[in-house]
Amino acid sequence: MNSERQHAVLSASGSDRWIHCPPSVRLGEGFADKGSDYALEGTCAHALAEYKLRKALGQPTDDPPESLDFYDEEMDEATDGYTSYVLEQVQAAKEACADPAVMVEQRVDFSRWVKQGFGTADALVIADGTLHIIDLKYGTGIEVSAEDNPQLKCYALGALELFDDIYDIGDVALHIYQPRRSNVSEWRIPKTGLLAWATDVLKPAADLAWVGKGEFSCGDWCRFCKAKSICRARAEENLKLAQHDFRLPPELSDAEIEVILSKVDGLVSWASDVKEYALRQALSGKEWHGFKLVEGRSVRRYTDETSVAKAVTDAGYDPYERKLLGITAMQKLLGKSRFDGLLSAYIEKPQGKPTLVPDSDKRPAMNTAKNDFKEEKHHE
Repeated sequence: MNSERQHAVLSASGSDRWIHCPPSVRLGEGFADKGSDYALEGTCAHALAEYKLRKALGQPTDDPPESLDFYDEEMDEATDGYTSYVLEQVQAAKEACADPAVMVEQRVDFSRWVKQGFGTADALVIADGTLHIIDLKYGTGIEVSAEDNPQLKCYALGALELFDDIYDIGDVALHIYQPRRSNVSEWRIPKTGLLAWATDVLKPAADLAWVGKGEFSCGDWCRFCKAKSICRARAEENLKLAQHDFRLPPELSDAEIEVILSKVDGLVSWASDVKEYALRQALSGKEWHGFKLVEGRSVRRYTDETSVAKAVTDAGYDPYERKLLGITAMQKLLGKSRFDGLLSAYIEKPQGKPTLVPDSDKRPAMNTAKNDFKEEKHHE
């Protein structure tokens, strides 16, 4: 598997954070990278996608990664879709250029603007006229947009360093393929605009970040900061809401509630991060005044299910319950096509639980009883 997944100090994947908050990079030094099952799952998906794409392009590749820690039918379908998407871009490029270059897991260097700046682009399609940067996002937690995406713009700068003298590139197209969120996003920028951003925005922020200077700034980018649990700027920003003067009148106004709604998710996330940090420190031996470590609630479990089943069976009882497989397990058992053919008439997707989100969320607004009444009055 490609080695940019060794991260640079000023990584492309972290650029949204360090452009907005340059000193966060040095503040986070000394914090170990915390791996997670989600990160490992994403790494496995990228390995499978690389294999499939190289094979489809006729490029040399190792045997399929049979020992992936994570693999299921969903990953297989998602990486098939990604491969098809890249091939579509290749085919379109051939209409404008006889010999477009297609690079898979290509290391790119953008150190002209960012000290020791490098990264690995999932796929590049380079033809006269347009440079395509295609990035696979396997996660489901956050919907990622290609629009003005700093990670992809860093990759594009590195790709220009490699190919701008060979191909007559005028525009850069950034693509996000996020199959598990049904999210495919494309955004274009003129090469001149990208280079202006690199000079005016990227390099000044990178220079500050490298030496640990600049202003702290809190925002959505905090979620990936190693120092988010101890950052004073983040604490002060979130405590402003807790210290807000809500004295009179007794009821909060609509405007005050809207202020709270706009900030409460960040407040809850920050409080959770602080609690998690304090727990990790306590487990390492730190004592917090007024707090102690205790054993949480646990649930009984069998130590040997085979022996339990035998003992209960020998006593004349049936130790098992019959239960219909869940939808995901059933689809895995039957395969997608057979599952669809046999069971699609019996599958429904109930309406999700209502949740309040910002207007920027792409999901359509639900109809409420009040809205339904307004529509009925309108039609009368």
